[in-house]
Amino acid sequence: MNRSTFRRAAVPAALALTFGLASCSGSNEAGSTTASEGSSSSSLSGSLNGAGASTQTVAQQQWAADFNGTNPDVTLNYDPVGSGGGRTQFLQGGVPFAGSDAYLKDEELTQAEQRCNGGNAMDLPVYISPIAIAFNLPGVESLNLSPATVANIFAGTITTWNDPAIAAENAGVQLPATTITPVHRSDDSGTTENFTDYLHATAPDAWTAEADGAWPLQGGEAAQGTSGVVQALQAGEGAIGYADESQVAPTGLGTVSVKVGDAYVGPTAEAAAAAVDASTQVEGRPEGDIAIELDRTTTADGAYPVVLVSYDIVCSSYEDENQGALVKAYMEYVVSEDGQQAAAKAAGSSPISDDLREQITESLDRIGS
Repeated sequence: MNRSTFRRAAVPAALALTFGLASCSGSNEAGSTTASEGSSSSSLSGSLNGAGASTQTVAQQQWAADFNGTNPDVTLNYDPVGSGGGRTQFLQGGVPFAGSDAYLKDEELTQAEQRCNGGNAMDLPVYISPIAIAFNLPGVESLNLSPATVANIFAGTITTWNDPAIAAENAGVQLPATTITPVHRSDDSGTTENFTDYLHATAPDAWTAEADGAWPLQGGEAAQGTSGVVQALQAGEGAIGYADESQVAPTGLGTVSVKVGDAYVGPTAEAAAAAVDASTQVEGRPEGDIAIELDRTTTADGAYPVVLVSYDIVCSSYEDENQGALVKAYMEYVVSEDGQQAAAKAAGSSPISDDLREQITESLDRIGS
């Protein structure tokens, strides 16, 4: 795949998350005032529905609450059904924007041409966060693991916590003989696609399956959505799984620092940003699309390559002009400095750079033009 340098500085899934309690005003005409402008009033009105990545749940809650504060006649709904479900709903015309932890594939871009009213779909990277490899092992708060050890655990080759491969990387840690229960997503998930991409790129001998949003192996325990994985980990001593770090951090679960070069790096926003710094932007995409090809094998100092870049997917053209105006205004707030800082505070994500914000703003200017 051709790539160009990418510049960067550093609820249950079945339920819809509804934000904004004010009803629509009598006028259905969209204005130009956005939350990022800090205005206390707005001529924007109507309902804006999104669906997709459950990793964005906390950030979407914060963004929607802030946006509604300055746009009280807009009702925002985000259903965290998972990346695959969100992309499907978007491509079928069910929602005007989707959240996804994986950018649209070529065949999905083709499907989007009809859905986008003669325009094209645009992947906009709005949320950057580490994927925590989390475990439930009383008395153990953190572990160091190499990519091959992680891959062998999830492949079912390493089956107990006191396995010599784990012990060799964690001198002095009292490891029990508890059986390991790997937990994976049951739904089509961008988090799964990112995690399996990491496993295949860094430990291809142990993990032979290609990256996929659907878990490729039999065995282990399956759970719906990010919240389902976290709940399964909390309920099962000896369990290990993968989930957005923002939803792991409050739980008290243990987390893995992965081996990068000669060091072990934990799942922090700063380390996720360092990994994206070392990555590239995919060439040959439609106008306005910003897709990132992550370098999972980076040895950059302080980089944590088990990272996801989560996108909000929008159209460059909407049949309903008011929907287009709402999408544009909301996304302008999402990628604004205020919006990104709000997500960082609420969800622990890494704010996008000014350079990336400028690129996304140029993409948003295509909407309705």
